[in-house]
Amino acid sequence: MTNESVFHKLLHAQIGNEFAASQQYIAIAVYYDGIDMPRLASYFYAQAVEERNHAMMIVRHLLDRGIAVDLPGVAAPQTAFDDFRDPIELALTHEKTVTEQIVDLARTARDEGDYLGEQFLQWFLSEQVEEVATMTTLHTIAERAQGNMFDVENFVRREMSGSEATTTNAPRAAGGNL
Repeated sequence: MTNESVFHKLLHAQIGNEFAASQQYIAIAVYYDGIDMPRLASYFYAQAVEERNHAMMIVRHLLDRGIAVDLPGVAAPQTAFDDFRDPIELALTHEKTVTEQIVDLARTARDEGDYLGEQFLQWFLSEQVEEVATMTTLHTIAERAQGNMFDVENFVRREMSGSEATTTNAPRAAGGNL
C-alpha cells in the first residue's frame, strides 16, 4: 500500500473501525440477551450487521476503484457492563466518534481532490446523523426509565423495531448486504 493517498489510508482504517463496531454491537447484543432483554438484544444484533455492511461498502468502493484492500484486525470488544444503560452510553459515544471519523474522511477526500471518494461518503454522512439521533433517543429513554428495564424494552419494541427505512441509494457492499 505504498503511494497510497491519506484518504485511502483513512478508508482502510475505517474498514477496521466498522468491523470493530460490528463486534462491539454483537457484544452488547449478547449482554442484553444474557439479562433477558430480547428487544435491545435484537436491536443491537441488527446494528452489528449494519456496521458489517458499512465495512463491506467501503471494501466494494475500493475494489471498484482498483485499489488493493487491506483488512485490518480489530481489538476485542467490551463485554462486561455494570448496568443495562452502560452499553447504550458506549454505543452513543461510539456513534459520535464514527461521525467525526466520517467527517474527517470527507474533508480529506475534498482536500485531496478525490471527488469520487467525497461523493461516496455523502451517504455515510447522512447515515451518521440518523445513527446519532437514534442512539441519543435510546440513551434519553434509558435515563428516563430510572432503572426500569421493561420501560426501555417496551419503547424499543414500540418505536425502534423494524422502523429503519432501507435507503436505495446506499452504496453496494462487497459480497452483498446481509
